[in-house]
Amino acid sequence: MLRLTLAALHLFALAFGPASVYVRGRALSERPLTIASVSRAFVADSWWGAAAGLWIVTGLWRLFGGTEKETGYYFGNRFFMAKMSILVVILVLEIRPMIILIRWRKALKKSAETWSPDERAAAWITKTSYIQVALVLMMVIAAVAMARWYGLK
Repeated sequence: MLRLTLAALHLFALAFGPASVYVRGRALSERPLTIASVSRAFVADSWWGAAAGLWIVTGLWRLFGGTEKETGYYFGNRFFMAKMSILVVILVLEIRPMIILIRWRKALKKSAETWSPDERAAAWITKTSYIQVALVLMMVIAAVAMARWYGLK
């Protein structure tokens, strides 16, 4: 039952992760950028973070918890290594948006009436979000190949 639960939660994150990062980018692409669109981006960003957390926790549990294939299978599989490399790229790309959005949340709480979001930063986050959606889809392709025993060295 644990194996099924972990796999389901891992896939459940796939249902809302890419959609939420897309919505974040879409909300921040609106011009003029309003507090309402930034607020929508904050909500979507929170869902994106929840999906990432769920993927990482369930993924590590499945990798090291002995609920799926042996750990050696994963580390000996090219598609798994590609999937993890893509994940690292996604996480590195997320550093700047995360910092910016944390700062924006704080600034908005302090001075909601006078605060104005930086549209250049918003445009950068939008592009990054769309790239991350594409990368998640690439991870899915790698995961499907790996699950079907492709990529073994």
